[in-house]
Amino acid sequence: MRNDMCGGFVRPEFSKTNRSKAAKSLSYIVFSLAAVIANAAQADGEITPLWQDSKLDLQLRNYYFSREFSDLKSPGPRRATEWAQGAVASFKSGYSATPLQVGFDVHAFAGVKLDSSRSKINSGLLALDDDGTAADSYGRLAGTLKLKAGGTELRVGELLPNLPVLTYSDIRLLPPTYQGASLHSVLSSKLTLQAGYLESTSLRNRAGRDKLQAMLGHVPQRQVSSDSFRYLGADYQLTANSQWRLWYAQLEDLYQQAYLNWQQQIALNQQLQFKANLGVFSAQEHGRALLNQLDNQAFYALFSLKQGAHTGYMGYQQMRGDSAFPRVFANVSILGNEVPTFEFASAGEKSWQLRYDTDFSHFGIPGLSSTLRYIKSHGARVGTVTDGEAFERDLDLAYSVQQGALKGLSLRLRNVTARANYRTDIDENRIIVQYNLTFN
Repeated sequence: MRNDMCGGFVRPEFSKTNRSKAAKSLSYIVFSLAAVIANAAQADGEITPLWQDSKLDLQLRNYYFSREFSDLKSPGPRRATEWAQGAVASFKSGYSATPLQVGFDVHAFAGVKLDSSRSKINSGLLALDDDGTAADSYGRLAGTLKLKAGGTELRVGELLPNLPVLTYSDIRLLPPTYQGASLHSVLSSKLTLQAGYLESTSLRNRAGRDKLQAMLGHVPQRQVSSDSFRYLGADYQLTANSQWRLWYAQLEDLYQQAYLNWQQQIALNQQLQFKANLGVFSAQEHGRALLNQLDNQAFYALFSLKQGAHTGYMGYQQMRGDSAFPRVFANVSILGNEVPTFEFASAGEKSWQLRYDTDFSHFGIPGLSSTLRYIKSHGARVGTVTDGEAFERDLDLAYSVQQGALKGLSLRLRNVTARANYRTDIDENRIIVQYNLTFN
C-alpha cells in the first residue's frame, strides 16, 4: 500500500470494496450523530448525562526500540533501532438519557519520528514512506458509536478488542485497531457473553486500513488475506476465585479456532496466594483454506505463588499438530509462555518458563517493580529444522509516580536476549516513558 504525505501526516488509504467504503464513511456517521446528540443535550440549557459522564484520556508515549539480529546471514539491515513520540487521545462520552442509550467515542492517534535511518528501520514504531525510509509523522482519526440497553452494549466503528482470541497488543508506539462491530452482554453477575465482526485493521505503524492477515507461529502469512474476523465467547465466574472461558473465532477462509480456559485462585494462608491458569486452543483451516491444511492444538499451564513482595511463576506450553499456532497479524496471544520477542509457538514446540516478580512497595518504594523471566524450548519443526531449540531471558524494570504533579508518569526498561537454531537471534532493549492524563 502506498503512503502519501499530507499535512505532515501519512494520509489514510482505504480499500475499494463496498465493505471498506462503508467502514470509511462510518466515522462521518458517528460525528454527525454526535452533533445531533449534542444539540439535543443542550436543549433548554440543560446538560444530559451524555456530557456529565464524558472524559478525555490522553496518553503520551516516548519509545526507544533497539533490536539487533546477531546471526543474520541474509542481506539487509542487521539492526532495527528507532526513537519516536506517540500520542493517543480518546474522548469517551457518557450516554443519553433515553430508553436506548446512545453515546460515542472519538480516537486520535499520532506518531512522530525522533530518530531513524535507512539502515535501522522496521522496528514497528514508524510508518514507511514510498522510498523505504521512516515517515516523519503519521496518524489517524476515527470514531465509535455506542448503543446500550440494560447490560448489553453494541459498539460500531473503531474498536480496540482485548479478547482471548484477539489480544490487545499495545507493544509498540501506537496500538493496532480494528473496524467493525462488537456486542458485550452481561447476563448476570456470573455470565458475560461477547460477539463481534471485524472487517479491517489499522496496524500499529500504519495510518490507513489494511485487510486482515494471519501469522503462523512467528511467520506472517502475507500472501493471503481475509475479509472478516468473527468471534463468540462466554466468560463464567463460577466463584469469586474461579473462572471458565469458552471462545470461538474464525478468520474467514484462513482458520477457525476454539479456546477453553480455567483460572483458579486459592489462599493457602493469610500471606500465600496460589493461582492456576490452564488453557487449550484447537485450530484448523476454514472456508477456502487459503493457508492450506492447518492443524494445531496448543496447551499451556501457568502457576504462580505470591507472598508479600514476591511472586514466582512456573509455566509449561506445548504445540501439537502439523502447524504452528495461528493468530491475527500482528498480535501477541495469551499463551502462557508467549512474550513480545519470541512466541514459542512453532509446530511441535514444547517450552518451560520460570519467572520472578518483585513489588518494591513492600520495601518502601511504591511504584517500582521488576520481572525476571527465562523460557526454554525444544522440538520445534520449522522448515528443514525438525528439532528446533530456543531460549529467551527477559529483564523488566518499571516505575510509576504514585502522587503529586507527575502522577501518571511511568518509565519501563526492558532487556532481552533470545537465541534459537530455527530463527534469527535477537538482542533487544526498550526504553518507554509514558504519561497518562484524564480530564473529566
